[in-house]
Amino acid sequence: MHETVKLSLPSLRQALSLLSFHIQLFALIADVFSVDALEIAKQFNLKSYVYFPMSVTSLCFCLKFPELDEDHEMVSTGFGDLSQPLKLPGCVPLNGKDLFDTVQERSSESYKTVLYICKRLHLADGMIVNSFLDLERGAITSLQESNHKHPPIYPVGPILKTESTTINESTSKCLKWLDNQQKNSVLYVSFGSGGTLTHDQLHELALGLEMSGHKFLWVVRAPSRSTSSAYLNSQNENPLDHMPKGFIERTKGQGFVVPSWAPQIEILRHCSTGGFLTHCGWNSTLESVLYGKPMIVWPLFAEQRMNAVLLTEKFKVAVWPKFDENKHGIIVKEEVARVVKLIMEDDQEGNETRRRVQVFQDAATKALGEDGSSARAISNLAHELKYMGDM
Repeated sequence: MHETVKLSLPSLRQALSLLSFHIQLFALIADVFSVDALEIAKQFNLKSYVYFPMSVTSLCFCLKFPELDEDHEMVSTGFGDLSQPLKLPGCVPLNGKDLFDTVQERSSESYKTVLYICKRLHLADGMIVNSFLDLERGAITSLQESNHKHPPIYPVGPILKTESTTINESTSKCLKWLDNQQKNSVLYVSFGSGGTLTHDQLHELALGLEMSGHKFLWVVRAPSRSTSSAYLNSQNENPLDHMPKGFIERTKGQGFVVPSWAPQIEILRHCSTGGFLTHCGWNSTLESVLYGKPMIVWPLFAEQRMNAVLLTEKFKVAVWPKFDENKHGIIVKEEVARVVKLIMEDDQEGNETRRRVQVFQDAATKALGEDGSSARAISNLAHELKYMGDM
C-alpha cells in the first residue's frame, strides 16, 4: 500500500494542480499509509491531516516509535526482545511481543517501512483518530497535554457503518436463524475480513464451540498457514470441507456456520447475540463496544495484540484464551469451551464483563451525541477548516 501511494504521487500532484484552477483548496486528509502526500500538501500551501483508523494507544506508540528506535540498546534486534513492558504516558503497559507484528524484528523490511511512516506523521497539522474520550481518556489526554510535541489530535469515533453493504440469500438465513434464538444466547465468531486459522487450530475451535454447549454463529474460512491469507489470496475452497468429521451434523441445533462472510453489524446489534469471539481488529472492537457485546479476544496480526491487551487489561470487557505450549502453541478445545462459558454464562465474572461493556456502550453513544466529546472534536476540526476558508 505504501509503495503504491509513492508511485501515485506525480498523479496526485497533477490532480491537485488542475483542481486548484477551479476551486479553492484548504486542506488534504491522508490515510496513514499515504503520509508522503503530506509534503505535496505543503507544496500547495494546504493544511494536512492524517486519518488514523486504529486506537489512540496505537497512535501513541507510532508517534514515539522513531525516538524509541534510536535507543539501540533497548531495541537492538526489535521490539520482540524487550526485557521490560513499554510504558507510554496514559497507556496500559505493553510487552514487546504485544506491539505491532511489523516491529518485532529490526532487520525486516516491514520494520523499516513502519518507521518511515511514523517519522512522517509529525508533518501533519492534525491527527483524526477513530476513538473517543471515555474509551481512551488517558492516552488522549497525554497527547493533548504534550506541549505541541505532536500534532493536535481529534478523537471523533466511533466511526462505523450502520449497516452491511451486501446481504444475500445465504447471509440473510443466518439473521433468520438469530431471530429464532433466545436473547443474549448466541456467541458470534468471526476473524474479520482477512483473518484465517491453521487446520489444527480450526479443528480445536470447532470442537471447543461444540463442547461449550452454547449456541454459536461462526463465519468460517478455509485454513491457511498465514493468519492474514484472506487479504492476499482469493478463497476458492469451501471452508465447510475443512470442518471436523461430523461437526456440522452434530451441531445442527446448536450452531449456524456461514462460509467466508456474514453481515457483522446486523449480527452484533441483534438481541440474540450475547458475545463476540473476535480477532480484535479496531473496527470490530468498536462495533462490539457500540452494540454492548463482551468479547473473547483472539488476535492474529497487525496491532491486534495491542487491542487485545486494551480490552482485557484496561477496559476489562473481554477474556483472552491461553495457548497450550505442549500442543504447538494452539488454543485447545477445552480452553475454547472454558472462555465461551466465562462470557456467555450468568456468573459473577461474566456479569461483571457485561456490565463494563454496557458502560462503554453508553459512553460511545454519548460521545456521538449533540454535545458529546466526538461531536465537539468534529466541530472543532470543522471550525478550523472554515477559518482557513474565511482567510
